[in-house]
Amino acid sequence: MAGASGFLGVRLAERLRAGGHDIHRLVRHPAGVGESTWTPSQGRLDPAVLAGADAVINLAGANIGAHRWTTRYKNVLRASRVDTTDTLARAIAKLPETERPRTLLQASAVGWYGDTGDHEVTEEAPAGATFLADICRVWEAAARPAEDAGARVVLLRTAPVLDRQGSLLKPLLPLFKLGGGAKIGGGRQWMAWIALTDWLRAAEFLLQRTDLAGPVNLVSAVQCTNEQFTRALAAKLRRPALLSVPGPVLDLALGELGGEAQRSQRAIPGVLRNAGFSWTYPDIESALAAALQPQPTVSR
Repeated sequence: MAGASGFLGVRLAERLRAGGHDIHRLVRHPAGVGESTWTPSQGRLDPAVLAGADAVINLAGANIGAHRWTTRYKNVLRASRVDTTDTLARAIAKLPETERPRTLLQASAVGWYGDTGDHEVTEEAPAGATFLADICRVWEAAARPAEDAGARVVLLRTAPVLDRQGSLLKPLLPLFKLGGGAKIGGGRQWMAWIALTDWLRAAEFLLQRTDLAGPVNLVSAVQCTNEQFTRALAAKLRRPALLSVPGPVLDLALGELGGEAQRSQRAIPGVLRNAGFSWTYPDIESALAAALQPQPTVSR
């Protein structure tokens, strides 16, 4: 697993270990037990590290919302995804068939679709014309050597994941608890999201379903607009959310990232739905109720 120290990687590793799987982490620091060192920025990974694995999981990539999108940070966002994917895919391709991992579970994002307006899009839709869409295009393309070598490549087009510690809710909770919750612009734009529990279940489902390959939208079963999300979160916290953040203000505060927050993405889970996957938290109300449950205290 690459990206095993990230928010999703830590939780997926825990889930898979609990299911009896062994997880071997790829790290960029000196390796410890159950780890191997690699240098994806230089394309350096000994293919023998992957030999005999059932699957390779790549969740590596710099945080989209960690910094303003300067030219330098946009290059970091792109390289952190393309370099890791290319290094893994080429290492898989170098292995003989008898030692080659059968599956590459490869991260991507619903940013692939750009702004879809009110139009529902499934996995067959082409890439959009935004910066994130372009990143997703080259990111997914970097996995092709593994696919050409015969590995099953599953592209996880992930929506923002709903959890109180995740990138979607964590920065919003303090504002909403103070009554400062606000919709973005008119709030009519569609939001793509998925509950953490369902993302983990879907990833495990896709590891097990060897008949599925290619892009898969990891999104909720029921879509919502930004206004619906804002009202639902405010209601769960029993706080008002009467404000609206105008687009120009968001652009001024966040730069190009602010523009992405205003895009409408109505991605639907075509592959998962057709494969019979069932969501634990299909709608925003049930997902928020689960995400906002008090965290269990750890006795010392």
